[in-house]
Amino acid sequence: MPLLDETAKGVYVIAATPFTDNGALDLASIDRMIDSYIACGVQGITILGMMGEASKLSEDESRSVVMRVLARAGKLPVVVGVSSSGIDPLVNFSRFCMDQGAAGVMVAPMSGLRTDEQIVNYFGKICETMGNGIPVVLQDYPQSTNVYFSVPTVERIIDLFPQVVMFKHEDCPGLQKLTKLREGGDSGAHRRVSILVGNGGLYYPQELARGADGAMTGFAYPDMLVEVWKLFSTGNAEAGEDLYDLYLPLLRHEQQPGFGLALRKEILRRRGFIASSHVRAPGAKLSRTDLKELDGLLGRLDTKLKGRGIKTKVA
Repeated sequence: MPLLDETAKGVYVIAATPFTDNGALDLASIDRMIDSYIACGVQGITILGMMGEASKLSEDESRSVVMRVLARAGKLPVVVGVSSSGIDPLVNFSRFCMDQGAAGVMVAPMSGLRTDEQIVNYFGKICETMGNGIPVVLQDYPQSTNVYFSVPTVERIIDLFPQVVMFKHEDCPGLQKLTKLREGGDSGAHRRVSILVGNGGLYYPQELARGADGAMTGFAYPDMLVEVWKLFSTGNAEAGEDLYDLYLPLLRHEQQPGFGLALRKEILRRRGFIASSHVRAPGAKLSRTDLKELDGLLGRLDTKLKGRGIKTKVA
């Protein structure tokens, strides 16, 4: 399996972790979900991210998810979220994932890091302990980690540690940060790495216009994200924005903090990607009103898509 490198582009969908209605890990739905993501045309898959409820899995369950996904994904690159409060468990799990055939690992900073020097030293220790053979995605999501990366700090990490090949950009507001990082790489002042963006795709067209290489996020219609990326990549930005706009009400609704995962899993269930929309506790549960509201949003989207002759891919 090819390893992740600085040239990575496109949509690396953040995968859900499927459970049965009673909360058990649903391995059969993992197979169906991976097949569905592949049918959507994604360029890669990221598992055990924050959307993947990684913190709610036991160590054995996490390993089972990794093995099942990698067995199903074939040649499609798979990135595994390995963030942990301890460096040794993080490194050990990273090595396990790579031994199973992962393309790379994604690491967020440990909570409690406050200074630029602390952040650089933390990632330096991780890279040193891992060794050079494991590609790393540097995850910047201060809304969750409470750790803020300045642009000079990101550039310093990129320049010091060659195995950091991708920056997962989710700071908000973050468009100026994205512009500065891309300018630094394109000018040759710093090593150029892949930049994929998250936040559910809320700012996706503007991020692509500013030089992002694609998205790493879990919106329940990754096929739309793929098509928008293709349109931008071929110089059809206006058409890309027009397509994106059709989905924006649903995308915005799905991005609600603490609630959006339940919506996302319910949409994936309705699309046939997974059998159950169960979210492990602690997590939101959709009420009858929530479901009726979602019916309306999906109905409006379906009407708009049919009016333009667009068919969405389902399992």
